[in-house]
Order: sequence, then structure tokens, then C-alpha cells
Amino acid sequence: MPAKPKTIDEYLAGVPAERRRALASLRATIHASLPGLEECISYSMPAFRHEGHVVAGFLATSKGCSYFPFSGTTLATLADELRAYEQTKSALHFTPERPLPKALVKKLLKARVAQTQSVASRATAPRAKRAGSSARGVMRGAVTGRPAKSKK
Repeated sequence: MPAKPKTIDEYLAGVPAERRRALASLRATIHASLPGLEECISYSMPAFRHEGHVVAGFLATSKGCSYFPFSGTTLATLADELRAYEQTKSALHFTPERPLPKALVKKLLKARVAQTQSVASRATAPRAKRAGSSARGVMRGAVTGRPAKSKK
């Protein structure tokens, strides 16, 4: 059993020539569309990280190639533009004879980066206090040994 690749170059070295050329072209398009990406292997596939978030990946398959946005909603966001391609919820399938257009790859990346930025901004936004926090009061009393505040 061959060792798992640790880099995208190692991965591509084991891919048949026709699919390797298609994926190498996709790799170049991804880098040109979003400069400063970090290459990585994620879930055993070549992938690209932007500001700590994996935003794209690809695989050679037995029938062709697949593009992965690493999100279950990115493809749905661009559904009208992707109708011509076979897909699953998480992957867009294409062939070396009919590669993904550069403009489409750019849109996919833009949509995925927007999602990661939206998630990041929600995670860093201050949270409002919730009404009816008596359950937390009970928990606080259980943890600290202090009696919980009672509602009157």
C-alpha cells in the first residue's frame, strides 16, 4: 500500500497523466484566483487554506476529477451556474476534456471565502445575554456550591 501523500506534488505524481494535467491547471487557477493560499492535504486530498480555513480541494477519480469547496452550501449558492456539471452536495465533477472554467473557479472561491468570513465574524461578535438564564444559574450553583438565584 503506497504511503499517503504529504504534499500536492506527491499526490499529483500518482495521478494518471491526463487527470494530472487537468488538476495541475486547476491548482494554478486556484492560486491565481486567490493569492496567498497555503497548500495542504485535508481529508487525504489536496486542498488550499485561506486565513486558517480550507476553501478548496480536488481529487482525481476513476471517471475524471472532482472539485471540493469544503462546504455543504457553496455549490447550492451557485446552483444555476453549475447545472451543466454532475455534482453531489459536496463535490463538483468534471473531466480533463471539459475542465472548470477559470471564471467559475473564481466564483466558487469567492463564495467559499465569503462563507468563512461570515462564520468568523459571527464567532468573534459579542454575544447578547439571553433572557431566562435560570438554567445557567442552577448550573452555576451546582458547580460553585453557591445557591442559584431564584426568580420571584
